[in-house]
Amino acid sequence: MPSSPASQARAGREAAPHRRGALRRTGEWCARHFVTVLVLWVAALAGLQVLQHAYGGDYSDDFSLPGTQSQDGLDVLKAHAPQAGGYSAQVVLHDADKPLTSVSDQVATAVADLQKLPGVLSAQDPLPSSGSTPPPPPDPNTGPLSTDQKTAYITVRFSVQPSTLGASYLDGVDQAVQPLRSAGVEVEYGGPLGELARPEPSDRTSEAIGFGVAVIVLLIGFGSLLAAVLPLVTALVCALCGLALLGLLAAAATFATVSPTLATMIGIGVGIDYALFLVTRHRQNLIDGQNPVTAAGNAAATSGHAVLLSGCTVIIALSGLWVSGIGFIGKLGLAAAVTVVTAVLGALTLVPAILGLIGRRIDRVRVRKPVAETVPAQDAGAEVGGWHRYAQRVERRPWWFLAGGVVVLAVLSFPVFFIQLGHIGDGADPKSFTDRRAFDLMSSAFGPGSNGPLTLVIDQSKVPSSDRSALADQAQKALTNVPDAAVITPLTATSDGDVLTGTAYSVAAPQDERTTSLVNRLTDDVLPQAVSGTDASTYVTGTTAAQVDFLDIVSSRLPLIIAVVVALAFLVILAVFRGLLVAVKAAVLNVLSIAASYGVVVAVFQWGWGGPALGVSGKVPIESYVPMMMFAIVFGLSMDYEIFLLSRIHEAWVRTGDARASVAHALEITARVITCAALIMVSVFAAFVISDNIVVKMLGLGLAASVLIDATVVRLLLVPAVMTLLGRSAWWIPGPLDRILPHLDAEGSDQKFERSPGGVKDVTGGGSRF
Repeated sequence: MPSSPASQARAGREAAPHRRGALRRTGEWCARHFVTVLVLWVAALAGLQVLQHAYGGDYSDDFSLPGTQSQDGLDVLKAHAPQAGGYSAQVVLHDADKPLTSVSDQVATAVADLQKLPGVLSAQDPLPSSGSTPPPPPDPNTGPLSTDQKTAYITVRFSVQPSTLGASYLDGVDQAVQPLRSAGVEVEYGGPLGELARPEPSDRTSEAIGFGVAVIVLLIGFGSLLAAVLPLVTALVCALCGLALLGLLAAAATFATVSPTLATMIGIGVGIDYALFLVTRHRQNLIDGQNPVTAAGNAAATSGHAVLLSGCTVIIALSGLWVSGIGFIGKLGLAAAVTVVTAVLGALTLVPAILGLIGRRIDRVRVRKPVAETVPAQDAGAEVGGWHRYAQRVERRPWWFLAGGVVVLAVLSFPVFFIQLGHIGDGADPKSFTDRRAFDLMSSAFGPGSNGPLTLVIDQSKVPSSDRSALADQAQKALTNVPDAAVITPLTATSDGDVLTGTAYSVAAPQDERTTSLVNRLTDDVLPQAVSGTDASTYVTGTTAAQVDFLDIVSSRLPLIIAVVVALAFLVILAVFRGLLVAVKAAVLNVLSIAASYGVVVAVFQWGWGGPALGVSGKVPIESYVPMMMFAIVFGLSMDYEIFLLSRIHEAWVRTGDARASVAHALEITARVITCAALIMVSVFAAFVISDNIVVKMLGLGLAASVLIDATVVRLLLVPAVMTLLGRSAWWIPGPLDRILPHLDAEGSDQKFERSPGGVKDVTGGGSRF
């Protein structure tokens, strides 16, 4: 009669040889030589900071979209009318007491001084020349001088993106407009020039809030002061090292201004999580009677292996952003990946070193009785705790828990069906920002569309000279009464006669859906029809048109990125746990949880449900690249909890052969750690909603919501319920697939197994597991 799975498992463990893996040796060496490791980390931190301050680059939002019609149109303008090409920004003038014509000399002086600044192609005087009769303004008036002559704007064209010029460039701009300010005129900067004038972002308050909440959560969850502080210290050190490396990378390539904030959010979040997983396992090893060095080595070999695997999964997910084909987005993923790498390195070396330094004193300073992993009641005869009772309820009624979790996710995901991707304009910024004040002045005097003019370009260089007059008439007629266009100015020819240009103003703000529709209508229908029958080429260019092109590219490639990231994560889970249905379950549930977090973002920002409380003015679209970033980041981070929980289920399943009891066992011993880790990461992400940057607010709230949903609804409801219902079939894998997949171990087990009709065979030392 065959022995039971449990007894065969014990026999297999006793017969199998003990092997010290690389992670175990590394952890023990770091714990034993903690002075050397700590000195190396301090030296690395100091050295990287010095190098970053000496050679680090700046961050800017300068990026191009080669091959798009807006970029091609800009290139045509640069070739035929350099003064009309380039990148435009507005210097907005307003005087509530007197007409601006009374300070025409100061305006002329300011325009002349602006033209002398480096990188300026041209600056347009908005006032009529002295003694001349101003032409009648268009109806409605789109500028550059308002009907009451109290508001005007100087259009400044730059040869480079103004955001790349550095904050010090504004000193010259301020000096140029100083005569106007001295005359009592309000001067505000709009567009890219206004973005350059935004206050330097500071995340210290957000970081302090996140760290403060993390300390409280760790103290309540585990009771030990040192155990609570250790993950925070190591996460901070690793994040600072990662940010310094990112600064050095920024000297060689252009990274977006949001990159360091994003890297900080991810680096601190995963850094705390990874350190927490190792510290929890280490403390349980100490409770089990191991000495500190051995305990640290075993933690590195088990939880450290899961950390390494989780970190690789996060990096793989972030790397999927390069599938977008847009360097701007790919580099955002790279920025976040840098701090993930340093967090993994810190967890595998710095954490064991500090654990070796602390030794058995880790629980000496306490606020309550310290706890680590819960010892299963059925194994130790201990009193049944709350998590064990909860696990038993899930085991008894899995369908109820599954249905409850699905309903919650369905309700939260509902707003996704109404998502509007777009670009967040200056009108959503705080009123303390000069670009917001410029936006309001322009909207009030010239209509909201004046903040996002569209430059129409018709390249008629291939059209015979004799046919150009007819083409101009045909095009002008086609541009009459275009829906969603407030005004389209008459077309004018460049000095060489090869290009016709005009300006279209939307009836709505640049971020409005109607403006996006206008750009697409002009690009796809109106302008091509305007030159039909000729060899002319047409383009819609300018900042707003480029943003619409960016939106179109992101929207078209988002499904591909989702497919790539899901497929990669599916393969990782399949290779680790050798269960086809487990991998399918992980992919499906992660997609559902991310959809729910999308729904939260749409409701708050696009529908305005709480947006004003977060400092957002009105309803705003979802920044086009935010869903893409959220998906890659959250899908990667969710693997932390997925691997942590599934590894314990798999560990119990291999040991006992009881699929249902293994789920309850794993839930009981991991629920505390998962809950604490999730609360910490939620607090870190949520603290960034106080940022002045709307995109950072959006990412902070979206990531916080996704982690909260993933760690509660998914990990504590859906995963246990689904795994209980699947039973033994969860770990089934077709033989051919099992043979071709690489063998990865979630928690660094020393044994290697192969499945056979009789059970699981231990091929390490020839023994059988069960």
